[in-house]
Amino acid sequence: MAGRESSEAILRPKLAKCPTGIRGLDEITNGGLPRGRPTLVCGGAGCGKTLLGMEFIVRGAVEYGEPGVFMSFEEGVEELIQNMASLGFELEDLKEKRKIFLDFVFIERHEIEETGEYDLEGLFIRLASAVDAIGAKRVVLDTIEALFAGLPNELILRSELRRLFRWLKDKGLTTVVTGEKGRGALTRHGIEEYVSDAVIVLDHRIFNQIATRRLRLIKYRGSLHWADEYPFMIDENGIAIIPITSLSLDYAVSSERVSTGVPYQDQMLGGGYYRGSSILVSGTAGSGKSSLAGSFANDVCRRGERCLYMAFEESPAQIIRNMRGIGLDLEPWVEQGLLKFHAARPTLYGLEMHLAMICKLTDELKPSAVIMDPVTNLSITAGPREVKSMLMRLVDFLKNRQITTLLTHLSHPGEVETTTMGISSLMDTWMLVLYRESTGQRRRVLHILKSRGMGHSSRMTEFTITDQGIKLVEV
Repeated sequence: MAGRESSEAILRPKLAKCPTGIRGLDEITNGGLPRGRPTLVCGGAGCGKTLLGMEFIVRGAVEYGEPGVFMSFEEGVEELIQNMASLGFELEDLKEKRKIFLDFVFIERHEIEETGEYDLEGLFIRLASAVDAIGAKRVVLDTIEALFAGLPNELILRSELRRLFRWLKDKGLTTVVTGEKGRGALTRHGIEEYVSDAVIVLDHRIFNQIATRRLRLIKYRGSLHWADEYPFMIDENGIAIIPITSLSLDYAVSSERVSTGVPYQDQMLGGGYYRGSSILVSGTAGSGKSSLAGSFANDVCRRGERCLYMAFEESPAQIIRNMRGIGLDLEPWVEQGLLKFHAARPTLYGLEMHLAMICKLTDELKPSAVIMDPVTNLSITAGPREVKSMLMRLVDFLKNRQITTLLTHLSHPGEVETTTMGISSLMDTWMLVLYRESTGQRRRVLHILKSRGMGHSSRMTEFTITDQGIKLVEV
């Protein structure tokens, strides 16, 4: 019986998927949208429904050789071309090459009311003509509410929706239908979500006066899918979804050592950090955290590798100037493209958007090291629990890519061996830098609290910051 069940499972046909080409969406849908079936994309105003539909059409035509029809019931063709041009989508060129077909259907509500009986026969004829004109494989209808603005009878509405979706299925068209958010339901009529094979919800929410966009896959008939909420961003390349919550603890590890940028510090760690590990440098204000981070960045670039430096307090010009004062010239690395700064106040956008931005920059730059200085500033936008959750996902994301991560953390006097966000448990190596009073002077001291998988010094080590860099001397 067990053998029969396993053979039936092997013979059971899998649901055909249509890749969207949208960054991150194909990952959380395990391959794309259901091929030859309708997918509903719903949400409030300004959440990105039209853009998602248009990118689905454009990526299909350019990357997968599948022509597409975009039928709009709200925006004219010229408006669509102008709006999408700012995102780098050359719709006019694709239209001339017959890779996409843009159509605007204008519907007046009073015309629907005057005719009495209302069906979609005219739409079917018009859509079929557009599909045949370019041999389309994909269709977007934006937005569905405009078709039924004057239909008060819910029975007729449900019947016509089913007929429309059945017609699209019979034609084998992979379709995205956009819908407006309703009250107490996913859409205004509360019907579209039940007759669609997949449902994607987009959300544009405000928390603490900071906006964040999120995507959630509510429904996907016949396919496993991730149902979590995912932050997404709209940039110059379209939509980017960060499926960060899907990461698991099954990444590879390396025994290769990389230098800290300070020779004696390498000795204290038995050869440096493990490549792909996570490092936390805690300390009070002015204790030298950023100087250690700068030394590490300089050594990464000196080896010909790329480094991404996320700064939450200082501008890139200020960091370069300050590092030059201790003998580290970072500017040549920036000019060579080995070092990239991204400086932004934590309040620029929400916590999830910071996560999305870091992941996006990481995918673009493909660095071997990422520095965040300091992560404590993120607590301005959310509570300790939320920040820890975000950093946990970020560390897992970077470890999956074998990227060495260094975070600096501002500690308060009397609480130097604690972290306000409880992130020390996430770190492979945790170092503490602090001031100690001695003979009427304040001296900087470095102490390695932990370093997983390696022997390391347990001694307090005094260090000075000079115009020739950081100098460590064993106390």
